Amino acid sequence: MTSQSDDTGANEPEDGVRDEGAESQDSAEPESPSADAETTDSKDTETPADAAETDSGESAKSDTDESTDEGSATRPGMRWYVLRVASNREDQVKEALLRKVKIEHLDEQIGRILVLTQRVKRMRGGVAKVYDQKLYPGYVFVEMVTDEDGSVPDDVWYIIKETLGVGDFIGSDGKPSPMKTHDVEQMLGIVSKAAEQPTLAGMAGMKKGDAIKVKEGPFENFEGEIDEVNPDKGQVRVIVTIFGRPTPIELEYWQVEAV
Repeated sequence: MTSQSDDTGANEPEDGVRDEGAESQDSAEPESPSADAETTDSKDTETPADAAETDSGESAKSDTDESTDEGSATRPGMRWYVLRVASNREDQVKEALLRKVKIEHLDEQIGRILVLTQRVKRMRGGVAKVYDQKLYPGYVFVEMVTDEDGSVPDDVWYIIKETLGVGDFIGSDGKPSPMKTHDVEQMLGIVSKAAEQPTLAGMAGMKKGDAIKVKEGPFENFEGEIDEVNPDKGQVRVIVTIFGRPTPIELEYWQVEAV
């Protein structure tokens, strides 16, 4: 059994953005981003390490449906594992592994390979741009069969390890730790929702009455409160005091910050 090394991750250029066509000021449909489009943030609420169980005795959810639908249950005899990869190489690693599985006829040992993303929309100047934002940068999820002792079969591990950008599986003593059942279900739920209409990143949590400070534009450093949130246009109406009077102004959501 080949030993599994530590994570190898070299920073690569930021992920690309999804072209979605042109949009007018009043449209909420996704637009194709310009060359200097804003790069998305990737803020995780948890790491995949939290999803890998330490007790290999807990069984993953099984189902007799062996379809290739990525939203279906875990395939019989397989479990999900978390593979560390180089930052910003998640998609390249996924595609390379899929090709190798096909060439080496390892379909019975390696199932689905996933990179978890969500579609987010940002707006500047009334133009919407849609991005694929990675939920777990530096990690790829692999559905596969392991040996009875929990280790990765030598032929499978060689194929995976020799892929550019691959680090190691989350686990210990040379054995990957399978993901817990509820984490698998949550992960597959994210996959099934990936094609849904994207939401505006950064507007979540904004509501009427929130105290804000204007951080960009002609009203920079003015303080006030949100009077209305318009997620379709990516704008907020804010009440600020100008010349001693409360005055409503329309701002892009990214021009304000909470205080």
